[in-house]
Amino acid sequence: MITYDRLFIGGSWAEPSDPELLDIASPHDRSVVGRAAQARPADIDRAVAAARASFEAGEWRLTPPEERIAVLRRFNALREENAEKIAHLISLENGSAGWFTRAGQPGLTRQANAYLKAAEEFGWEETLAPSDPASPVRSVVRREAVGVVAAVIPWNSPFSSATSKIIPALVAGNSVVLKVSPENSLSMGFLSELLERVGLPEGVISVLPADRETSEYLVSHKDVDKIAFTGSTGAGRRIASIAGEQLKRVSLELGGKSAAVILPDADIEKAVAGLKFGSLLNNGESCIAQTRILAPRETYEEVVTALKKLVESLKVGDPNDPDTFIGPMIRPDQQERVRGYIQLGIDEGARLVTGGPQIPEGLEKGNYVTPTVFADVDNSMRIAQEEIFGPVLVVIAYDDEDDAVRIANDSEYGLSGGVWSADEAHAQAIARRIRTGTITVNGASVAFDGPFGGFKASGIGREYGAVGLGTYTEYKTITV
Repeated sequence: MITYDRLFIGGSWAEPSDPELLDIASPHDRSVVGRAAQARPADIDRAVAAARASFEAGEWRLTPPEERIAVLRRFNALREENAEKIAHLISLENGSAGWFTRAGQPGLTRQANAYLKAAEEFGWEETLAPSDPASPVRSVVRREAVGVVAAVIPWNSPFSSATSKIIPALVAGNSVVLKVSPENSLSMGFLSELLERVGLPEGVISVLPADRETSEYLVSHKDVDKIAFTGSTGAGRRIASIAGEQLKRVSLELGGKSAAVILPDADIEKAVAGLKFGSLLNNGESCIAQTRILAPRETYEEVVTALKKLVESLKVGDPNDPDTFIGPMIRPDQQERVRGYIQLGIDEGARLVTGGPQIPEGLEKGNYVTPTVFADVDNSMRIAQEEIFGPVLVVIAYDDEDDAVRIANDSEYGLSGGVWSADEAHAQAIARRIRTGTITVNGASVAFDGPFGGFKASGIGREYGAVGLGTYTEYKTITV
């Protein structure tokens, strides 16, 4: 059994204020696979104080950017060396299928490299040419660290969420308190071990598993300068209100209910094969999952039949089984939430194509749900409007392209999406009309050089690349 009985505060392991350890349960069979200390407000105070002291002392903040980049490259190399262990830990605690956690490791490398390349090319200090040639004044524009960053991440993809925040925050010269979900105490404990080895100055980084109440204590802390949050839209609204009250810098990556638009000329077989990954990645517990499938009326039943065949072909089971595509939900309450939405879809009058609220046979000991497809769904139904966060797809018919765009945009969210067509240029034209932060054409994978984030209730601000790096800096103008 894996045990973390201390907390990683300011770059070293410290005794927790609460000695009681939390049991980490396997989503597969609910057996205890680890135990870990959990942070309380007193531990938050220690971590924030260490971060504030390190920032004010300036040892990391004033380190030249190229040296900070080198430290983060060492961290990324360490993570790559331990990719298999990281994938195993995430599957163990999250229930994410092994294919997903292993496939995600190269993506972490691309994400980190995009940030570090952006940092190498970043305008840390630039002198602007005066707009008036006769002016004797020059403007020197600097990008400086914000200060103490509270990074708060969800449980569904812990390493990706963590590195998408700590790499740009640290390379910009900030000090960081990373608050992680209790469910991820094992993988994030290992993240702490890696960070301990890379040579960061004392106080610059803390990694603390903690509950929601302690998380709110962190983001409300008077010595936190910026909040970087990934999670639900409901929690994001609360954090935004705290940030507004205290005038903290804030970036929010929130929920989604993304649409995949299959155009009339699309190859349905290829589109549905792509949606296996675009709609059902990470057991459906993904904010970018394209769970609203928009199909033209003339080929609607063909799309529904293809989705039924796909979903019924996917193995549900032990995430460590190499044949498993969909593993369990992370917790029993999440399992019941998804099953409740499936029953709601039936009650709302949608046609149950495959699946249902029953627990898969033989998997009753774990947090499993039956992957489900609904047809004859109206976009006003709750199963089409609310983020379910599980392997539940809804298929919605549209009349023409204008109708498809209208339906895709008829959502409080705007995080992701996709367009499928035989004509790539035309697919891009449709993509430009959909109000969402990221949209793929014909199943293209997410790139990390461009900004990632949401429209509407899917968030504020952007991550990845130069834009994401910039959110961890402040502008300073020196006139000479």
